[in-house]
Amino acid sequence: MTVSRTRKEKKANQMLKKVMNLGRLLSDVARRYPDEPGLIIGERQWNWGEIDARVNAAVAALRELGVRQGDKILVHSRNNLPIFESAWTAFKLGAVWVPTNFRITPAEAAYLGQSSGASVMLYDQGFEAHVDAVRAAAPGLEHVIAIGAPRPGEHHYEDLLARHAGAAAAEAEVEHEDPLWFFYTSGTTGHPKAGMLSHGQMAFVVTNHLADLMPGLTHRCRSIVVAPLSHGAGIHAIVNTARGAASILMPSEKLEPEALWQAVERYRVDNMFTVPTIVKMLVEHESVDRYDHSSLRHVIYAGAPMYRADQKIALRKLGKVLVQYYGLGEVTGNITVLPPWLHTDDDQSPDARLGTCGQPRTGMEIAILDEQGKRLAPFETGEICVRGPAVFMGYHNNPEANAKAFKHDWFHTGDIGHVDAQGFLYITGRASDMYISGGSNVYPREIEEALLTHPAVSEVAVLGVPDPKWGESGLAVVVPKAGMNAQATDLLGHLEARIAKYKWPRRFVFWDTMPKSGYGKIVKKQIKALLEERGDFRL
Repeated sequence: MTVSRTRKEKKANQMLKKVMNLGRLLSDVARRYPDEPGLIIGERQWNWGEIDARVNAAVAALRELGVRQGDKILVHSRNNLPIFESAWTAFKLGAVWVPTNFRITPAEAAYLGQSSGASVMLYDQGFEAHVDAVRAAAPGLEHVIAIGAPRPGEHHYEDLLARHAGAAAAEAEVEHEDPLWFFYTSGTTGHPKAGMLSHGQMAFVVTNHLADLMPGLTHRCRSIVVAPLSHGAGIHAIVNTARGAASILMPSEKLEPEALWQAVERYRVDNMFTVPTIVKMLVEHESVDRYDHSSLRHVIYAGAPMYRADQKIALRKLGKVLVQYYGLGEVTGNITVLPPWLHTDDDQSPDARLGTCGQPRTGMEIAILDEQGKRLAPFETGEICVRGPAVFMGYHNNPEANAKAFKHDWFHTGDIGHVDAQGFLYITGRASDMYISGGSNVYPREIEEALLTHPAVSEVAVLGVPDPKWGESGLAVVVPKAGMNAQATDLLGHLEARIAKYKWPRRFVFWDTMPKSGYGKIVKKQIKALLEERGDFRL
């Protein structure tokens, strides 16, 4: 009896590992709302029934080519219908979606193809050099599929779909930890790392986003996409798909504020996901006042906290629609949330939560740890660590990175901060951004926040540079507002009542523009590289 019971328990435990294939979200939406729009690009619309049928055809085509569960599908494409479909195709197959930012170089794409072990590559027209680089670096690449005109030896995406039109494609059976997405993180040094997102984890992420970021989302809602679908915008599109809300892709690679506000008015857009620098650009553009954006309910920003000066402008232009979340790709955005009612442009309001990125997401736990793994008390500064169902499975084929990231039973974010008595989180900065001046830790973010309150400053980045007297001191790169001049003496005077003198930048550099990533984020390693190239990385 004991042996029999044990065997039954083992079998039951094995069965419990099975979870819903995330691709079923699309299948279910297509059954419920087949004629509702799912994707909109310019004047062209595809309804959920059409999209699901095309995805099923792609699944059948890839299965016929011999693509198996667990295979890696590298996708290098601008935002369009095929990249949107490719995620669902990979999910239903039980394969792993490996999207790239289309702005990367061929050499960078080659690394992603090689490190992921891709056996299939889908690419957009104009990126033939990227394919050639991947072929040279990834010996396991068996099939190349062209969205545009194929070259010899390549498949044509639309031809594959046409040959398998009407195919019924059942979702592969999957377990909780079966990977579905290699989410490449840019990191601060070295090569990007592939964070493994799984079917079970992503089901929690979708549910959590619906609960904490966009409560009330339905198939009548509309979402506008302002970033490549390869990263955070792709997560957001999956969440909208779960409720049948259509995603609207901008027809141009370059973000044009007027075209975006036109689309918001035309389609009565109620939600969007972006980063603080893009929110800033959109609300400071004069076209924001010419179009009706009263339909907006959730303008979600992440990637970095929004500077207070920018937050106030956005609130005055858009109303109480801002939603901030903090999270890394490894936790798929699920660390904190600051909902609309805790955003206010009045610093004296009882609802004002100045400087915080919010409270822990539902089902997630945050701790501030010291270097020995000891949990620190409220208001003590240390590394921000997190655990819960949204944390990824680990980095693909990178045991050293996993050992560093998972210590003391927590995932270590590499960010520095503290929590208050109510559990609201405050980010001081990246551990890698901090510098030590005269024996004191200096966190650039608080200096940047203060400088951005100066009326002539549009953007700023503060970095630590070698100082023969103090070890390190601050260098501030400043982008003035259009038509205005910012002088170092004025900026130092502005800091006098706001920041302790030992934290003041010793030098200011003024640029016309700030280099940004493909997702609109200011990247300090790019700024440092430019400073070094120009001989300016000095006091």
